[in-house]
Formats: sequence, structure tokens, C-alpha cells
Amino acid sequence: MNPLARYLRDEIAAHGPMTVASFMAAAMCHPEHGYYMTRDPIGREGDFVTAPEVSQMFGELIGLWCAAGWRQMGCPAEIMLVELGPGRGTLMADALRAMATVPACRAALDVHLVEISPLLKAAQAKTLDGAAVTWHDTLASLPEGPMLLITNELYDALPIHQFLRTADGWRERLVDVAPEGFRFVVAPGPTPATALVSEAANGAPPGSVAEVSAAGISLTHEIGRRIAASGGFALVIDYAADHGPLGDTLQAVRCHGRHAVLDDPGEADISARVDFSALVRVAGEAGAQAFGPVNQGDFLISLGIEARAEILSRNATSTQRADIGEALERLVGPGEMGCLFKVLAITAKDAPPPAGFDD
Repeated sequence: MNPLARYLRDEIAAHGPMTVASFMAAAMCHPEHGYYMTRDPIGREGDFVTAPEVSQMFGELIGLWCAAGWRQMGCPAEIMLVELGPGRGTLMADALRAMATVPACRAALDVHLVEISPLLKAAQAKTLDGAAVTWHDTLASLPEGPMLLITNELYDALPIHQFLRTADGWRERLVDVAPEGFRFVVAPGPTPATALVSEAANGAPPGSVAEVSAAGISLTHEIGRRIAASGGFALVIDYAADHGPLGDTLQAVRCHGRHAVLDDPGEADISARVDFSALVRVAGEAGAQAFGPVNQGDFLISLGIEARAEILSRNATSTQRADIGEALERLVGPGEMGCLFKVLAITAKDAPPPAGFDD
């Protein structure tokens, strides 16, 4: 049993079964033993690969999308460029290189990264060597003001609450100790989090599972509030739930393969698909407006990824051309990230549709 598992067992022994959200938060972000605090999980040598690591085309197009948003805002002389969960800094590096093709836009940028992992902060500093960057542990410490915000594969790692539909209504799924480790149990009555289950899920039959990310709701509200107050654009890209809040999508990945969610906490990536319908609703409640979600493939194609791939292929070797083609298919293919991932834009209430959302 690893140190984090012992800590979690002690917590449950002292306070009783814990919510899935509490278990997930500790497994991912415990300051000493959490998954993101102890490793760089990205890439072939890690546990998973993200879109920015697949190809430079992804980050370049995101950068050009931000530049288009800057133009729609009237080309302000100063604006924050913010990334939440920047990984190794690859997306930001590619985005900044693309935005440098619009010199006035690049000169206006004040770059901020929101990251909790010391290891990943070090990787970001190396990747972005030479760029002026300010790091934050949370969005709350970011100054007020207009911003261009991007986040890719962050929301799916935020803790979720799970609920089971019983004959007596929704009951929260909890994590308890078991002789061999941990097990799921069901709360005997309503818990405080039960109120989070949306009315849209109330018609679900017994046995159904609902998932709610209170952390995701809170983060989206804060993004929407800031944009409503000061202006700007936000882009959320993530692994999407197919049926809104319904469905058991909780999963763990280790070494690019499936892993039991409750086994070896802190040693595997735990995630859940994102309910984009909830993000749309919360952004509106915060005074902003949302566009989408749209499929990642459709979004990237509308931004010109196919033309970019063709340009990159012109002076490439045959091996490089094959790699570019494979990367393009992975990013936009319907059986790959193209349909599995969705893209949502959040803007000020009176802003026109941003690039990629104007159909």
C-alpha cells in the first residue's frame, strides 16, 4: 500500500466513507503524494498524450484563434493570455509562435499560466524559455482585466461527484475501505452534494448514474464572471460526455492503458468526461455567453488545419509527411479526437461569434 492509500484509509477510518470527488482530488492533487505532484504524465513515456503533443498544428491554430479574438476586441494594447493546466507548455509555445505573425497582438500579450504541479511548472519554464510568464496556483490570483483564456484537457481531470438513481431517489456514491483496498458504496440518504444533480437527470430510471463536477461549475462561473466584467474570449477543449450528466464515465489510465479507478491512488490519471451542457448554462448564469460545443475536428478544419498540414508537408521527407498525415487524422478524424473532444467558446454577452463558431 502506497503512502497516499494509507492516508486515504486513515481519513475514511476517522470520518467515514468519502465522496468520489474527495478521493479523486486527493489522488490527483495531494500536495505530497498526488499524481500531478510527483510526475510528468504526458507523452509516450508517461500515461497519456494530449493534442498539443500530437502536432504543432494544434497549438498554432489555437494561437491564431486567440489573435482573431484580439482583433474582434478592437486590438487592445494590453491583454492577458491565460492557459489553465498548461502541461509541458507545448500548446502555449506553439500558440505564441503563431501569434508572433501578428506583431501588434504578440506585443500586447501578458502571459499567465495556472498550474499546481512544481514538476510541470519546471517543464513549462524550459519549453517557454525566453518568454515572460507569470505562474499562478489558481485562477483567483489572476489580475482582473480582459483576457484570452485557453484550456485543453483540464476539465476532465477536475473532481466529480457520482450519484446512483435508486427507488428512493438519487444517492451519492462514496468510497469506503475494503480488505483489499477501496470499494464503492452508496450513501444511505441524501448528502449535501445531492442538490447538485440537475433537473434534466430526474427522469432517469433506477440504476442510472449521474456525474457532477462542482469544481468545473465553479471554474466556469469564475471565467464567465471575469469575461462579463472585463471582456475577452475563453476556449475550453476537452473529452465530452455523450449524454449530459448521465452515465458512469469515471476512468483511470496508467501507461496508456486502462487502470482500476480505486487501485493505487496517486499512481494513475483519473478523469471523467465533461458535461458541456452544464458549462453552457453556468457561463450564461455568470453574465457571459457560450458558443458550441462543436466537435474538435470540425473546429480545427474550420480554422484551416488541412491547409496548414499541406504547407508543412511541402518541404518534408516522406517519413515526415506520413507523420503529419497521421497527426492530422488523430486530431480531426471522427474515430479519433475529432469527435471524442468538444470545443466551447465563452465570450462577453454582446460579442459576435468567434472563429470556428460562426456557422
